[in-house]
Amino acid sequence: MKELIVEMEDYASKKNVPIIEKKSIAFIMKYIKEHNVKNVLEIGSAIGYSAILMASSKEDVFVTTIERDEERYMECLKNVKRCGLDKKINVVFQDALDVNLSEDLKYDLIFIDAAKGQYTRFFEKYKYFLKDNGAIITDNLKFHGYVGKSDKIESKNLKGLVEKIENYIDFLKDNTEFETKFYDIGDGLSVSTWKDEK
Repeated sequence: MKELIVEMEDYASKKNVPIIEKKSIAFIMKYIKEHNVKNVLEIGSAIGYSAILMASSKEDVFVTTIERDEERYMECLKNVKRCGLDKKINVVFQDALDVNLSEDLKYDLIFIDAAKGQYTRFFEKYKYFLKDNGAIITDNLKFHGYVGKSDKIESKNLKGLVEKIENYIDFLKDNTEFETKFYDIGDGLSVSTWKDEK
């Protein structure tokens, strides 16, 4: 398992595939253990790195992960199988904004780590599938140190993306349904929980 994790890190580095930072996934794995998380929904599988680590954090945790890029989806499937976790990880090949989940599905943890410009839409869509005492964790809120400095960015595309992340942070701060804590871990994490248990 450790060897495969290192292989995946090397693959991601060579192929320029963004994977979660080690400190961030360590935080999430600890959160899964401490909050007895059993069902995780991940938006953005990439090559399966975070899904595999979340699924291996404790025995009774099951991960559903969604990926829209075919090459990454196939790589994710391959890695999940090689780790022997295909009974604990369900990989869905679809755009997360197009997925229709059964209304009775509820998750202890929803992890958002996909297209940064769509974070608010992901949050709004999937909050209905969060258990009363569940949490939504979002990664990359510092976005390599650019967040909070969008006025100094010259690239139009990068500036637009960073502004969307900044808008998402404001959305979380102003949200009347959720309370959000921000953590200066890895590339920046947030943990959002319902303000009032339903």
